[in-house]
Parts: sequence; C-alpha cells; structure tokens
Amino acid sequence: MTQTTNSTLSATAKQQQQQRKNKTIALLVGGWSVERDVSLTKGKEVERALIEAGYQVKVIDVTHNIQGIITQLTTPKKPDAVFNNLHGRGGEDGVIQSLLEMLEIPYTHSGVMASALGMDKIASKHIARSLGIRCAAHQIIKKGDTAKDIAISKPYVIKPANEGSSVGITLVMDGDNHSGLTDDLWTQGRKVMVEAFIEGEELTVAVLDGKAQAVTAIKSQTRFFDYDAKYTDTRTIYEMPARIPHEIYNQAMQWAEDIYNTMDCGGMARCDFRYDHNQGDNGLYFLEINTQPGFTAASIGPSQAIYNGYSFSELCAHLVETARLNG
Repeated sequence: MTQTTNSTLSATAKQQQQQRKNKTIALLVGGWSVERDVSLTKGKEVERALIEAGYQVKVIDVTHNIQGIITQLTTPKKPDAVFNNLHGRGGEDGVIQSLLEMLEIPYTHSGVMASALGMDKIASKHIARSLGIRCAAHQIIKKGDTAKDIAISKPYVIKPANEGSSVGITLVMDGDNHSGLTDDLWTQGRKVMVEAFIEGEELTVAVLDGKAQAVTAIKSQTRFFDYDAKYTDTRTIYEMPARIPHEIYNQAMQWAEDIYNTMDCGGMARCDFRYDHNQGDNGLYFLEINTQPGFTAASIGPSQAIYNGYSFSELCAHLVETARLNG
C-alpha cells in the first residue's frame, strides 16, 4: 500500500512539474515606494522558489514607466499569472492591481478594493471596529496641525496613514520633550495617525485563503517593532507559536480571519495586534492588516504556512495557482 501511495504521489508530482513548465509567471519587484529595496532583495527568494517549483519566471522591475510595464507584461504574450512582490505605495494599495485587472492577468494576493482598504490604516480600523474588534484609540492629524492639536495622551505612536513596513513610525513616550510632528513626517502624506501606544507584546497572524495560520510573538530589542527591527536588527526574536493565554491566541486567530474575509482579501495577508497581559481578556488590540506581507521563507507570514506543512516553493506555487482577477 505504501509503495502504491508513494508511486501515486510521485506521478502526481511529476505531472505538476510538467504542467508548470508550460506556465510563465511574471514576478513583479521593485516599485517606486520607500520599500523598493526590500522588494528587490526578497524577490530573489521568490524567483528561486518559483523556478524550483517548475515555472518559467519573468522578472519585471516595476518603475513609474507604466507603458514599459504594460509592454513587458504583454510581449511576446501575457504570462499565465503575476506574482506581486511589490510593497508600499503603488504596489499594495490597489494601483498595480488595477492595471493587472485592465490587462486581465490573474495576480496573487488581494484585489483592488481589499488592497486599498488594507493600505489605509484608518479605513481598516473602521472595518475592524464594525466587527466588534478592539482597536487602540486614534486621532488623525493633518499637515499644519501642531502638538497642541494632539488629544491622545502619551505614550502614543505616530504613523503615516498609508504606508507599510513600519515606515515613518515614531513612538513618543512619557517624558519625551517632543511631539513627534517633525517636518520630514509629511514626506509620506498629508495626514498621519496618532494612536495610543498599547503596552505589552506585538503579535501577528498570517491568513492564507481565509484561514489563520498561527500567532507569532515578536520580541524586538528596540523600543518597538520598527523598520530597523524588521529588516536590520538581528536581535529580534520571533516566537511561534506565541506563548500567550489560549483564549487570546484563539481570539487573535479569529479576529484575523474576520478582518481578512470581511475585506475580501486573497492569497496571504497578515494582521498585527498588541497584547497587554495586564488587561487580561480585554488586552488584545488590532493594529493593522498587511495585504502584501514580506515573502521569504523566514518572513513571518510564510513561516507560519511552513509551520503548517508547506514548503516555501510549494507555498509560492499555491499562490500563483490560485491567482485570480477580482473585478
């Protein structure tokens, strides 16, 4: 029986490999956001994984040259699917997704509307609250406002309303003699969110095809899990599964699924939370959803799927095989 099963699996694997050899996947990397270098670097791992899975891969470095992108996506013919490995503005906010919809090329991750909502921290928090999900108190500050306009008490976090990867985030603690409203804050947009800082742990949950994968606790050695902690600080510890109360673990999983499904996300997305154990059952707070999470075998989202049995190459293959148009 074992020999027959193994033989069947081997035949299936060979058939999949043959089918994939006939498929071309366009891998989008780069982009024009502040996360361009992250996309270029991590895209190399996705490229290797897709090749390992058996696909023909065409790497496209995305720039502001839209006609150039269209030419690469349609010449000599359109790819079977696009693996969207772009991050930040233009890549995960519905812009590139709209272009792919017009070209009628299936693509990975979320569609136009879900991508736009996920990138907008204000909108996604409104959706979460409508579902009864607890969120940290926040206030919107516009360019021209001053420190006296901030009604949130310290400590608080200032974050751009439409950026990812903790770009531009500032933590202002009790005793700090500044408000965080510096001139360079406005390079990321005309408004920012001032959000009450929740003491405790940073938790994150990846959701794949509507199903939460696991809860990871992030233990950074900086004041909070900022851009440097994510990409340069090797001291950051990722604890999976997170050692937190069972009820909080399940709540984070359920809330992540609820937000993902209500926003009609696709592929893999990641929901970030804070957990203050001093507040007990009321200590979990939703922060934001990332519809285009970092994608390497070591990245938080993929590592949770790998924890549940995927290999990285098969996870990438699954995403392109389930790529879709959302219009």
